[in-house]
Amino acid sequence: MKKNVFYKINVKQGDITKEKIDAIVNAANPSLLGGGGVDGAIHSAAGPELLKECATLGGCLTGEAKTTAAYLLPTKFVIHTVGPVWQGGKNDEDSLLKNAYTNSLKEAVRVGAKSVAFPAISTGVYGFPHERAAKIAVQTIAAFLEKNNEIDEVRLICFTRESKDLLEKVLIELKNG
Repeated sequence: MKKNVFYKINVKQGDITKEKIDAIVNAANPSLLGGGGVDGAIHSAAGPELLKECATLGGCLTGEAKTTAAYLLPTKFVIHTVGPVWQGGKNDEDSLLKNAYTNSLKEAVRVGAKSVAFPAISTGVYGFPHERAAKIAVQTIAAFLEKNNEIDEVRLICFTRESKDLLEKVLIELKNG
């Protein structure tokens, strides 16, 4: 990293549906029609209008991202991205996860969001190894922030204390080179 962008990345344990921020990222499934985990929580908190808008989007490919309104959520936008299902690391999962983060950040810039909150994409039922996913997330976000000044803050929202501790460790390791 040429310039210090790590001060823009914050790790927090909590509920992404309660984040007061410009945009939250939804770890969605390819249909964009809701599901379990964070996807289900976001759809539930946003209300039925989110599902109606998502139904008009025609789904989303793995690694891509699409934006909707946030409806009842305390944010302006929901950026829906589809992370890869872990298949042992032999099917380009790392690149697809990197694309999910990068394309979500590109969507945030496109809609004018200055602050974005991410869940740990692909680490739930999609089975991506947590430490590997954490490194990809932090490296990808930092690389994007280094080249793009439009985003002022990225929050990594962790569901568990273990996830928060892991992301903080990875962030410190990368910050210290």
